Amino acid sequence: MQHPDISTYAADAIGLLKQLIATPSFSREEDQTALLLERFLEQRNVPVRRLMNNVWAVNKHFDAQKPSLLLNSHHDTVKPNKAYTLDPFTPLEENGRLYGLGSNDAGGSLVSLLAVFLYYYERTDLAYNLVFAATAEEEISGRQGIELLVPELPPISCGIVGEPTLMQMALAERGLLVLDVTIHGKAGHAAREEGENALYKAMDAIDWFRNYKFEKVSPLLGPVKMTVTVIETENKAHNVVPPVCKFVVDVRVNECYTFEEVLQTIREQVNADVQPRSLRMRSTSIGTDHPLVKAGAALGRTGYGSPTTSDKALMPFTTLKMGPGDSARSHTADEYIYTAEIEEGIGLYISLLNQIL
Repeated sequence: MQHPDISTYAADAIGLLKQLIATPSFSREEDQTALLLERFLEQRNVPVRRLMNNVWAVNKHFDAQKPSLLLNSHHDTVKPNKAYTLDPFTPLEENGRLYGLGSNDAGGSLVSLLAVFLYYYERTDLAYNLVFAATAEEEISGRQGIELLVPELPPISCGIVGEPTLMQMALAERGLLVLDVTIHGKAGHAAREEGENALYKAMDAIDWFRNYKFEKVSPLLGPVKMTVTVIETENKAHNVVPPVCKFVVDVRVNECYTFEEVLQTIREQVNADVQPRSLRMRSTSIGTDHPLVKAGAALGRTGYGSPTTSDKALMPFTTLKMGPGDSARSHTADEYIYTAEIEEGIGLYISLLNQIL
């Protein structure tokens, strides 16, 4: 079957990205970009399905006897920060850059994966089914995005998650464990030697979080990292010994530990009430012997460990995080992606999948 040149797919993808930029899609408010994506697929005669603000489709000759590979990225964005000098909702193409909110994170990946899906859509000889999913609420790790959609999809064997990685391969990703820690003391008058200062006890606990080193160090992600980010007492008066002190710890867990193992160690070492806000955003990894990774390596793509979390933490199957754009541009003022990165990304995705499909 003859295919249009990749540059044609890239031009189509960039046109779609401009429409997405011009359509606000903050997390939980993605209904209009979901509609835009639905219409884009319908105009290309692709039957499309929607669950809330999640849009998905399967290849034309889907075969339930074959394994399925997911091509996924998100279409929600953060809100623009105050340092923007350009209109975040006006797509501006200048000097090879396409500016606009969500252009880099993760619009470039989204439209590139959609182009790849369309490239293979009518093929009858694929070893895998292809499932394309544009999902919601990634930026807030919400429950109405990929986590809601996965049970509705065909059984997935593996997937590619589109995030800006400069088209290198994120082989592992840190898990995020946010802890609310409560220290109890006893109230007293600050002028007298009475009470038990919960704030002082908290300082000892914070010192432990600052200095403790988990033994297992990942070759891709490094050590488990714990950072105290918030501290407070209930006191309004200066002369009361605080009976309770609370603080928050941001824990970035490597793939060497489960959340349960990390929590057990903390609770054994710290005399406090330690409560995780969620156990959902777990660390993930993909082996270097996985076909997706071997195919990427054959193309000269390098592997690394990603310090940021993504929706791949919520997927109960093996995924490779890889996409055009640069994570360093995400959530920055005057966000942009190079249009050449989109064309290159489409070409590299296709070259990678050609080795598997």
